Amino acid sequence: MVKTAPYGAWQSPITSEVIVSNSIRLGSINLDGDDIYWSELRPTEKGRSLLVRRTADGKITDVTSADFNVRTRVHEYGGGAYWVNQEDIYFANFLDQRLYQQSPGLESKPLTPEKALRYADGVVDRSRQRLICVCEDHTQPDRAAINTIVAITLDNQTQTVLVSGCDFYSTPRLSPDGTQLAWLSWNHPNMPWDGTELWVAEIAADGTLAKPQKVAGGLSESIF
Repeated sequence: MVKTAPYGAWQSPITSEVIVSNSIRLGSINLDGDDIYWSELRPTEKGRSLLVRRTADGKITDVTSADFNVRTRVHEYGGGAYWVNQEDIYFANFLDQRLYQQSPGLESKPLTPEKALRYADGVVDRSRQRLICVCEDHTQPDRAAINTIVAITLDNQTQTVLVSGCDFYSTPRLSPDGTQLAWLSWNHPNMPWDGTELWVAEIAADGTLAKPQKVAGGLSESIF
C-alpha cells in the first residue's frame, strides 16, 4: 500500500530505538589473573554500564548488580571507572560518584563519603592496603573543581592527598616493586593532547611521596 506525506513528515518504521536497542558498547578491558573484565553499556537497561567477567573456562557473567551504573564523571569525559585486583573490584557509581568495593560473594560496600567528590583512574596498592586514584573535589560550587591524587585506605576508608597543585591529574601507576609512583599532570589552558608532564616519586615508609621529579613532557609536549 502506497502512503504519501508532506516533505519531512513521513514516519519511518526504523526508529532510533530500533537502531540502538541491541548496540551494546564494549570497553575498558582489564586482566586479573586468568580472568578478563570489561564494561558493557546496554541501551536496553536504560543505558547503564556494568562490568562483565570471562573466566578461564569461558564462562561469562555479569559482575555488578542492577543497582549500579559503573561510570565516572572525572574530567567530565569519564574513563577509568573501575579496576580489579585479586578478584576484588573497585568502581565508581554514576548516580552518587562514590567508590565501591565488591569482593567475591559479598555485597558492594562504599569506600568514599557522601560528598561532591569524584574518583577515577586508580591502582591498588596491595602491600599498603589502599587505593591510589584521581580525586576531583566539587564540594564548593562557586569555584573550579580541585584535582588531586589521593590514597584511600581499605580498612578505615581514610583519604590522604598524595599529589596536588596542578589543575589536572591522570594515570597514577605503581612501579612493579611498589616503591615508586608515576603520574601525569597538566594545567589550563592545555588539554592533555597539548602538553602534559610525567612525574615520578618515591613512596616513603609512611606512604607519602618523596623526591618527586619530572621525567618528561611540558607545555608543548604531550605524554599521554
